[in-house]
Amino acid sequence: MAGVLLLIFCIWVPILGRAQNASVSSSAANVVNIGAVFTLNSFIGRAAQPAILAAIDDVNSDSSILEGRKLNVIFQDTNCSGFLGTVEALQLMEKDVVAIIGPQSSGIAHVMSHVVNEFHIPLLSFGSTDPTLSALQFPYFLRTTQSDYYQMYAIADLVDFYGWREVIAIFVDDDYGRNGISVLGDALAKKRAKISYKAAFTPLATKNEISDLLAGVNLMESRVFIVHVNPDSGLHIFSVAKVLGMLNNGYVWIATDWLPSVLDSSETVDPDQMNQLQGVVALRHHIPDSDRKKSFTSRWNKLKNKGISGLNSYAFYAYDSVSLVAHALDVFFKEGGNISFSSDPKLHDTNGSKLHFSTLHTFDGGQKLLQTLIATNFTGLSGQIQFDLEKNLIHPAYDVLNIGGTGFRRIGYWSNYSGLSVITPEILYTRPPNTSSSSHHLYSVIWPGEITAKPRGWVFPNNGKPLRIGVPNRVSFKDFVARDKGPLGVRGYCIDIFEAAVSLLPYAVPHTYMLYGNGLRNPSYDDLVSQVVENKFDAAVGDITIVTNRTRVVDFTQPFMESGLVIVATVKETKSSPWAFLKPFTVQMWCVTGAFFLFVGAVVWILEHRINPEFRGPPSQQLITIFWFSFSTMFFSHRENTVSTLGRLVLIIWLFVVLIINSSYTASLTSILTVQQLTSRIEGIDSLIASNDKIGVQDGSFAWNYLIEELNIPASRLVHLKDQEEYADALRLGPKDGGVAAIVDELPYVQVFLTKLNCAFRIVGQEFTKSGWGFAFQRDSPLAVDLSTAILQLSENGELQRIHDKWLSSQECASQLTQVDENRLSLASFWGLFLISGIACFVALAVFFFRTFCQYRRYSPEEREEEEDEIDSPRRPPRPGCLVFIDKKEEDIKEILKRKDSKQRASNSTP
Repeated sequence: MAGVLLLIFCIWVPILGRAQNASVSSSAANVVNIGAVFTLNSFIGRAAQPAILAAIDDVNSDSSILEGRKLNVIFQDTNCSGFLGTVEALQLMEKDVVAIIGPQSSGIAHVMSHVVNEFHIPLLSFGSTDPTLSALQFPYFLRTTQSDYYQMYAIADLVDFYGWREVIAIFVDDDYGRNGISVLGDALAKKRAKISYKAAFTPLATKNEISDLLAGVNLMESRVFIVHVNPDSGLHIFSVAKVLGMLNNGYVWIATDWLPSVLDSSETVDPDQMNQLQGVVALRHHIPDSDRKKSFTSRWNKLKNKGISGLNSYAFYAYDSVSLVAHALDVFFKEGGNISFSSDPKLHDTNGSKLHFSTLHTFDGGQKLLQTLIATNFTGLSGQIQFDLEKNLIHPAYDVLNIGGTGFRRIGYWSNYSGLSVITPEILYTRPPNTSSSSHHLYSVIWPGEITAKPRGWVFPNNGKPLRIGVPNRVSFKDFVARDKGPLGVRGYCIDIFEAAVSLLPYAVPHTYMLYGNGLRNPSYDDLVSQVVENKFDAAVGDITIVTNRTRVVDFTQPFMESGLVIVATVKETKSSPWAFLKPFTVQMWCVTGAFFLFVGAVVWILEHRINPEFRGPPSQQLITIFWFSFSTMFFSHRENTVSTLGRLVLIIWLFVVLIINSSYTASLTSILTVQQLTSRIEGIDSLIASNDKIGVQDGSFAWNYLIEELNIPASRLVHLKDQEEYADALRLGPKDGGVAAIVDELPYVQVFLTKLNCAFRIVGQEFTKSGWGFAFQRDSPLAVDLSTAILQLSENGELQRIHDKWLSSQECASQLTQVDENRLSLASFWGLFLISGIACFVALAVFFFRTFCQYRRYSPEEREEEEDEIDSPRRPPRPGCLVFIDKKEEDIKEILKRKDSKQRASNSTP
């Protein structure tokens, strides 16, 4: 940069042909000069120049500003040349300007920022949107428009809103284009999207060069194009794209603010031009509606009759740039500032040099004016003019436009405060900030081709390169995937599913299968997935398990088969036991059942004893009756009849419980005695981990790493097994003879293995992991999403099951060993029945004792003694009166109470 400046000095300074004093003042004390540097004959320049002149007139006609001083603007035309633009800027330095408005070019702004830093002259650019023009590097640079940093994040939100993952950036290869697209790449990365290709062209590129560029990107996968170019040459992109058929159905074009600036600046609508832009989405600087804006627009429309171009957003920013300088100068003068310039001691003429450095002067009040500019806060035509800490305008916002017909319609807004919304930013500023993607909303869009459905955003690349699909070259379980001599080169269950899914896609997917592995042993599936990550394959198709570490680096489709790790071990038949009849119930169940038999028998005896002669007699006989009645109900063979209502209620409920218990016992015992009982000393994953025996694992399986890393099984215990024959030999030998105690593998392989060996081995324990098989694609590949939908369609229409039946046997071995302990009936299955029976017993006892107590209270003490004397015998010791009462027959008690009531009535009737 220093070399460029030196070259400019060498050419420009001798042209001046004059020297100035070391210290100079303004030529007219009541006139303040400001400069304006930009390309006058450009879309932005033709709108900015009259806006600046209008602002100068408004400031000079306002007596409340500048205390009677007048602003004078000096225009310099850069003629779209960075070199000439810098020369023109340097020429302003001799004219005592206190600030410079412009430039519109980011490239020129970079060079001029170095110059104004040296001479302390604030540079207010209404058109330089390059985000790398930072406040730290260029302290005298003030951007009075929005930075492209925010515009690129708005585009990233648009891409994310519609669910696209890859875009192609078409941009002009200069500071403005490169730096803006660089920010776009960072913004997309935060949304898990990316720029798949950067298509750059030179600022002076011809239509042929643009055509070659677009023809190349048209062969690529992405159909979402971001166009970030200069306004004066940008329309060439769309005219060429129209010729190439790139504005038809399926394409997405998003343009930055340059396109609305061109359309707003056009005096008349060109039908051919608008025809090239149908369906394009563009961003435009958001200018809030206000009375001042409406007044200025009306004023502008009157000027259009004099050859002035249309009003674009840069005209508003140019007007506000002049207003900003005027407000800052007003404060500057009121605080005692004055305009003076002095020579820079670092710039002096050397002996014999033709470089007149003494003609360049420094603005003494530049630093103070700069701070005043930064602190200024007012409402201009473009909205609130206020700078943040990084010297960017606050509240960046854009209109989201959709071009159609002879104009465009606004489909929403974007702001860094609330993201995409159909509500104006001014209203959203009064609400809490919310930039969550879930809250984003836009109105419908008419896309190229006049469709309203969201384009998919990508196609299979039409570049003659088929999809490279890696396929594991298996040596075992070849029903799933294997080498073949047919046209495809591979065959198997997984291949048929992939081909069926591809056939359902609405577009062709040319592909070729490439075997991975040496054919001697199964390849490592982790390595196969790594080949996809390293772009050696575009996808991997086969029996690939979806596990966590793989999902971090590739995208999987919807699983087409469920899977999980299981244990296969040798089993032996269990011999029948003479005590097998005890196995249906657990010990606890036996104990509780026996206790309830006795309890219910005792309850029935209590309820029946006073009224049923079959439950009376000597104590020994009654005890035998209780035991007999209790256990005879097990077989419904009890001889004693129940006559009391409460006794029958208890017995009916208990017989229902006995019926359920008998039925369950019979079924369980039948199963134990008739079903083949197989056992293994390995009962599941826990017993396998606890042992020190060898464990077999299939070549290439993720189970090897899982057992070591997740279950902490030493690698020395694991044995690689090549195929089904090695599986069977290792299991038959066992751990003591060089084999393995068990094999850990995925369920689909195990089912095939057991079927082919006629179930000579069995699965023990439960499936201890849950996963599935899917096809692996590179990250963010849209094919993974479309194929997932196709796999779901295959599942719904039954094709997935038909393919399964074609390749894999439907015969299945018993998946689990029959474990007697697991099938024993416990109290947990019957406690509800026991609870009901127990409650019925306690309720019946409560009613019985309440009735007995009521009778006992009516029983007089004399009658109790008389009855006791009558029933006592020499062989029987005396008992308490209550026990005598309870033991007495019900009918005797009623007879006694009846006589008592008769006597009482007779005594009451005697006078």
